[in-house]
Amino acid sequence: TAGMKRLLGLAVAVLALAAAGQSPLQRRVVKDVLEYFHGRSNVQFLFREQSVEGAVERVDSSGTFVQLRLNLAPTACKKQTQRKQNCRIVEKRRKPTCLACYKFDNSDVPKVLDKYHNCGPSHHLAVKEIKHRDEAECRAVEEAGKASDALYLPGMFAFSKGLPA
Repeated sequence: TAGMKRLLGLAVAVLALAAAGQSPLQRRVVKDVLEYFHGRSNVQFLFREQSVEGAVERVDSSGTFVQLRLNLAPTACKKQTQRKQNCRIVEKRRKPTCLACYKFDNSDVPKVLDKYHNCGPSHHLAVKEIKHRDEAECRAVEEAGKASDALYLPGMFAFSKGLPA
């Protein structure tokens, strides 16, 4: 029916919009997380990006911190499939979610200074202990490259100076 076609067209437009709304660094994170996820030995099928939630991008003098939740949808294709475009999504299978935190430096082609990801069922990521750990890991990633990370600890200089040459 025409109504159904229009709805489908709309869904495609929304997906395109979602991708367009993401910054180049966010796209890089999504790509990287998909690679990481497919690299896991227990993943047999190909997963596609279903949606990205809660994207955060913060820039400071040490670089850019990106955090997002990537919701994945399982497809009917095996992981080794060459033609990935035609893989239809299988609704009944589990839809994992990945939390990703990345810190990029300020160079022209930003390099990853540090990263953390955790993928699992979304209810699993909502468990308080896991949420706390994820938050702590992401804070650590965000700190990467900041001046306080330089290996200068208070008292270190005084101590090293006192050693016999």
